[in-house]
Amino acid sequence: MLLVLVYVHVRQDCIDAFREASEQNARESRKETGVVRFDILQQQDDPTKFVLYEAYKDEDSAKAHKETAHYAKWRDTVAPMMAEPRYSVKYSFCLEI
Repeated sequence: MLLVLVYVHVRQDCIDAFREASEQNARESRKETGVVRFDILQQQDDPTKFVLYEAYKDEDSAKAHKETAHYAKWRDTVAPMMAEPRYSVKYSFCLEI
């Protein structure tokens, strides 16, 4: 399994729009066969910061996700909302409980 954490910092005036676009992307992403989990986390002490928690069956599933129409729509919609460029970090499971 491949886990991807995407760190996003949005402009203050874009919080609601970012959440709406991201929730739609997450709903569609969860329908993909290679997606195990797709969550949106919002930082409590700074609501302009988000983490997308994405779990895929494998690397190919993650690549397939980036080829979907809903991902492209999300990417293009939220790009101007960013306070700084988003970045991601990939992880592998060491222990699953």
